[in-house]
Amino acid sequence: MDVAELERQIREAPDLPGVYLFRDTTGDVLYVGKALSLRKRLLSYLPAVIGHEGSRVPVKVSEMAQRAESVEWIVTSNEVEALLLEHNLIKRHRPGFNIALRDDKSYPYIVITMEEEFPRVMFTRQPHRRGNLYFGPYGSAAKVRETLDTLGRVFPYRKCRGPKPGRRNGSPCLQFHIKRCGAPCVGGATPEEYRAMLQGVADVLAGRHAKVLSSMEITMKSASVSLDYEKAALLRDRLDALRHVLERQQVKGAVQGTVDVVGLALDERGANVQVFLTRDGLLSDRRSFTLLGVEGATEQDVLERFIGEYYSTAVMVPPEIVVPRSVARLEELSLFLEKLRGTRVQVRHAERGDKRRLQELADRNAALGLEHERLRSERSRERRYGGLTSLQAVLGLEESPMRIEGFDISNLGGEHIVASMVVFEGGAPKKSDYRKFSVRSLSGPDDVAAINEVVLRRFSRNQDPDEMSTYDPSFEAVPDLVLIDGGRGQLSAALAALSEVGLDEVVPVISLAKREEEVYLPGSREPLRLPRDDAGLLLLQRVRDEAHRFAIGFHRARRSTKTTESFLDGLPGVGEKRKGAILAHFGSPERFLEAGREELEAVPGLPGKVARAVYDYVHKNG
Repeated sequence: MDVAELERQIREAPDLPGVYLFRDTTGDVLYVGKALSLRKRLLSYLPAVIGHEGSRVPVKVSEMAQRAESVEWIVTSNEVEALLLEHNLIKRHRPGFNIALRDDKSYPYIVITMEEEFPRVMFTRQPHRRGNLYFGPYGSAAKVRETLDTLGRVFPYRKCRGPKPGRRNGSPCLQFHIKRCGAPCVGGATPEEYRAMLQGVADVLAGRHAKVLSSMEITMKSASVSLDYEKAALLRDRLDALRHVLERQQVKGAVQGTVDVVGLALDERGANVQVFLTRDGLLSDRRSFTLLGVEGATEQDVLERFIGEYYSTAVMVPPEIVVPRSVARLEELSLFLEKLRGTRVQVRHAERGDKRRLQELADRNAALGLEHERLRSERSRERRYGGLTSLQAVLGLEESPMRIEGFDISNLGGEHIVASMVVFEGGAPKKSDYRKFSVRSLSGPDDVAAINEVVLRRFSRNQDPDEMSTYDPSFEAVPDLVLIDGGRGQLSAALAALSEVGLDEVVPVISLAKREEEVYLPGSREPLRLPRDDAGLLLLQRVRDEAHRFAIGFHRARRSTKTTESFLDGLPGVGEKRKGAILAHFGSPERFLEAGREELEAVPGLPGKVARAVYDYVHKNG
């Protein structure tokens, strides 16, 4: 790090609003910030950059400054433009020193697949695709599944998988017979009628409950007047179900219109934000979010970061948002949100009345959420280290096994034999160090021989310079404990492999048998039986189960790839790229085999001549 060069760059910053980016030696972005005056803001980093003694610099800022190699800036016209640009750059680079929503990429959503002729309503954690409708993010997957279950009973949308409705035999499924699907697969609903019904789903998810209830009540009364009592009774039951859920989940309030009320709690360890959503005078939902990397940040910094992250992916930006009174620069936040909404958004404080009481309630819930997260984290840490301490004692280890590697084998009838290696550090999974193995030397099911090969290959990487031609931190590290999924035979195979590379006296190895949860130790005739609630045994079970899950997932992927290759590889004029285009277009091999000539010709990237040849080949060969 050239401190003099970085100091020169900082001192040359203009006295103008804009965005700045700190980069490390590889050019990766460490931190993105905004400022009304770039010069003044960047000068505040100088004590951390030059390591000035006696300066009170937050640990996170000091670490970032020590890793920074350069700083660059982008001048903007005003602070609102700087806020927009900062948000976009953070989304693009995901810098490690910026405030971040914990697991923000994996929050659950409900998606309506509008790009399909008969859209589905589904749970998803996947990145958003253009053209679909997304509702969320939700605080828990359980709430999403409960909501989908209720919607499925009220609205007869299709529950089948795949881009096209129906089963291969052409008959409607059970959902149709219990009146929870309109059976568009057999012409029970036109695309227009089906989408009109889905509009009700979207209205409920968007909080427009009154509109949906009114429409269903009018349709029910119309059916009754027309003497269609069966339809009227069905609508009555659906209306009652929807009202019951809304009454159970909502609280009547005096806040009028569509308003989001935001609560915030912040300490040196983290931050919690609560969003109370009021729709049509009802408190319709409460969402809780945890933010990490807030050391040295103010409530203003945290709220601006949250608003940028949350509302850029939200279904809608409400016309009014109430924020804590400690947050300033409301006009800049309003202008930022107007860019997302397209119309005026008012960000304000609630000085009195029901909105103020609701905002104080949101603040109180945020404080409780932050305390709950702290207690949960402490319990998790105590459980992990309790397990490590227990293992050290019962296994007679010199130190706590801070790094544990778990191995498991997966095969089906001796085909596609694969193995997994998972790593736990400090009692928690370290997924970046997980590794997969394809067992090469076996042609039949033999878990003992497979364990011997995999353990030998893993630890040979520490001994053979040729094997370490490419640096791999997971294979370079030496574990404090190796756990094998199996019994005495698998343990002996692993010990033989370690002995071959000269590590049998260096790396402790044990095995855990599933049926009785017995721990087998080298040189011991009798297995070790630990109490079912022993913290060490529970940790071993978590490692074993994770290794099993990882191996099963790899085995399924290999099996699926082999199945796909078996019938796509022989298609005339179809290489890897066109294979991918065919599968992406049809979604499944079965759907491809059912496709007509015109459907094949419609596959993007597949020439008409090739499509016709493929169709003839498939049908000629059955």
